[in-house]
Amino acid sequence: MNQIDISPSLQDYLETILNLSNEYETVRVTDLAQEMNVAKSSVHQAVTQLKKTGLVEQEPYGPLILTKEGENIATKVLEKHHLLVKFFTEVLDVDYDTAQKDACLIEHSISPVTVEKLINFLEHYIQEN
Repeated sequence: MNQIDISPSLQDYLETILNLSNEYETVRVTDLAQEMNVAKSSVHQAVTQLKKTGLVEQEPYGPLILTKEGENIATKVLEKHHLLVKFFTEVLDVDYDTAQKDACLIEHSISPVTVEKLINFLEHYIQEN
């Protein structure tokens, strides 16, 4: 994924920060912990790693802000997630909750080649149906 290789767990943090920042004016560690259902100490560890890689900025006790690169990575993960949910629900007729869970499991490990082919398939599938 881009030049920065980060773990699926950190990708989840970026994706969640992006989702929260689209919903609220500021994103704080407490918001992230609550949304991800993890301890604040886990969020602090993840944020420290994300700051070291230049994907998140945060002043002491301040809100979490995605850098341009962090936002790019989070957006790509989110797009993959939405694409997988769409494929599972519309093509495979999987219920939405199961599709969401499965998309979370797959979105970090699916290759860009497969994503591109899935996009092409969905575009043709939607046109035909």
